[in-house]
Amino acid sequence: MKRILLFLATNLAVVLVLSLVMNVLGVGRFLTGSGLDFNALFVFSLVIGFAGSIISLLISKPMAKWATGARVIDSPRDSTEQWLIDTVRELAQRARIRMPEVAIFEGAPNAFATGAFKNSALVAVSTGLLQSMNTEEVEAVLAHEISHVSNGDMVTLTLIQGVVNTFVIFLARVVGYFVDKTLFRTERGVGPGFYITVIVCEIIFGILASVIVAYFSRRREFRADAGSAQLLASPQPMINALARLGGLAPGELPQSFKASGITDKPRWLGLFSTHPPIDRRIAVLQSSG
Repeated sequence: MKRILLFLATNLAVVLVLSLVMNVLGVGRFLTGSGLDFNALFVFSLVIGFAGSIISLLISKPMAKWATGARVIDSPRDSTEQWLIDTVRELAQRARIRMPEVAIFEGAPNAFATGAFKNSALVAVSTGLLQSMNTEEVEAVLAHEISHVSNGDMVTLTLIQGVVNTFVIFLARVVGYFVDKTLFRTERGVGPGFYITVIVCEIIFGILASVIVAYFSRRREFRADAGSAQLLASPQPMINALARLGGLAPGELPQSFKASGITDKPRWLGLFSTHPPIDRRIAVLQSSG
């Protein structure tokens, strides 16, 4: 609960601060005496929409460490941590990216990769993953996460989130304006009906927008699976890792980093799931082999 509240509070704070700054600069003044200035509203929505997602990307590493309690391996404490460092270094060299930070966090089987740039990323695995898989399977999971980094998936999803955020903010205010004028019959400026409608619409449109983001997230999971197979010169290790994960309870990740994890709980009709079903991922890997 604390992790989700932190994510929501961070985004809310960014939106409020940026809205205030935009209004002070005059860019946010999209309400005129004759109605909505759609050009000004679009600029306002664009800046606010992309700012929230970009700021979230830039602070993704420290937020991930804090939220999961991940410990970065600076000096390996045992042979397992040394193996992790050596394996990630070798995979990073194959993927032609710089060595990312490697971390371990307590929890059920899971892993994630995050970071704003390819050459300054973070790859973290849970203690549950290390205890439940053999070295070949863990290596496949690490290769999957390294593929996310080399493919620039964090940046891609940030841009997609920025686009959908822009339309959510824009459409919510357009609907809010017309509802305020037609139902609440506000004659000058805007009344409470505008602000209430905007809040309701942002929630509804935000839910619909998350379906779009989740769709692109699922597509890039197939690409990361293929990347793992390519880095290891065989799809079988990733197939084995997925099969084992299918029989384990997936560990939860903070909402803001969930799209970079190795597993995800299926949701209603799969529309909100950031990861495809494991059996489908295995089938795709088998067909590519």
